Amino acid sequence: MNRIKASLITVCLWALAWSALGQGGASDRAAVAKRIGAEYPSLFSLYKYLHAHPELSFMEKNTADRIAAELRDAGLKVTQHVGGHGVVGVLKNGAGPTVLVRCDLDGLPVKENTGLPFASKHRMKDEQGNEVFTMHACGHDIHMTSFVGTARVLAGMKERWKGTLVMIGQPAEERGGGAKAMLADKLFERFPLPDYCVALHVSSAMPAGMVGYAEGYALANVDSVDIKIFGVGGHGAYPQATKDPVMLAAQTIVALQTIVSREIAPIEPAVVTVGSIHGGTKHNVIPEEVDLQLTVRSYSDETRNKLLNAIKRIARGQAISAGLPEDKMPIVTVKDEYTPSTYNDPTLTRRLVKTFGEWLGEGNAVKRQPVMGGEDFGRYGRTKHKVPIFMFWLGAVSPESVKRSIATGGTLPSLHSSIFAPEAEPTIKTGVTAMSAAVLELMGN
Repeated sequence: MNRIKASLITVCLWALAWSALGQGGASDRAAVAKRIGAEYPSLFSLYKYLHAHPELSFMEKNTADRIAAELRDAGLKVTQHVGGHGVVGVLKNGAGPTVLVRCDLDGLPVKENTGLPFASKHRMKDEQGNEVFTMHACGHDIHMTSFVGTARVLAGMKERWKGTLVMIGQPAEERGGGAKAMLADKLFERFPLPDYCVALHVSSAMPAGMVGYAEGYALANVDSVDIKIFGVGGHGAYPQATKDPVMLAAQTIVALQTIVSREIAPIEPAVVTVGSIHGGTKHNVIPEEVDLQLTVRSYSDETRNKLLNAIKRIARGQAISAGLPEDKMPIVTVKDEYTPSTYNDPTLTRRLVKTFGEWLGEGNAVKRQPVMGGEDFGRYGRTKHKVPIFMFWLGAVSPESVKRSIATGGTLPSLHSSIFAPEAEPTIKTGVTAMSAAVLELMGN
């Protein structure tokens, strides 16, 4: 009889505990929603400022200053100039996990044509000294606004979580160098080492109010490769007296396409695209050289190495077949702008996706196919510390536009487009909600 009573008491205690957990989750959601509602007017003002004042990669001084000021105002201890214009904010709140939240600061050299009342008209000089228009055509203004909103929400709810929050504003994502620079500046040594790293990125194909995810590989390795092809120039009327580098370049381009189709397993994603070819000056002159520029994309490091080695082998082989001497072999240069693939830790992904479903409602956290775009966020999971990372996509398009696109077969403005304009309010509110939910899941009481 005593055992039965004890068992009943245990069951009741478990029921009470689960009930309390459920009420606590609902309480968290209500508290976050209330704070977001209160903060949104100032967040929208911040968004309009950031949208109108984009700065190019490695030149984000004013943007970094503004984000640093916002984090200080939220109560974080802030350090600037980490890996260039990188910003690190730390908020310690007792014993518990350390969670790093990252946003990116840089814009693109694109002239905005959205027609928004706060559209960017900003110009600045690029690294070559050319004055160019700038635009947040990749949604980094949304990222930063959601980031600041998350900092405000979590700083105002310290009674609901324990641990250390590390929030970083990273420069030069568009150039693939910002994460590398911050890590080289001892991000993981100078500041608390994270147990988890989380980030978001807007999607130009998903409705606002939703988030998307991919488990495992989500974004690709990205390499930029230059090939300088040499020849023996001469008169176009006497090709027999030359070694035509234009013809050799054409043959090389065709041969490069056999790498993916014949050297990489069909189930392994890979891309070799020749995006630029430059050579010659006049109709009847066979030039001395031709330049090719390639983008090369993959997921695994093994496939990446196969692609790069094959490009070098094929370029050289084509030159040999043309009868060129050793001193005229092509020069293949793999640029140092390499961006590693982003691999979402499966355990972390499943945990946070479950949380998103509870916070955003059924059907609003959807599985997406991995993409061959690049994002240097992947570097934070590739250090010796092997920190689990997770990047999710944030829907940024009005649901009506998505429905219309599906119905008509039309296309939506893509990222990096001069007319890409996120649906600000639902996108920002969902971004703050999802990121706050992720941190509370990882550090909640």
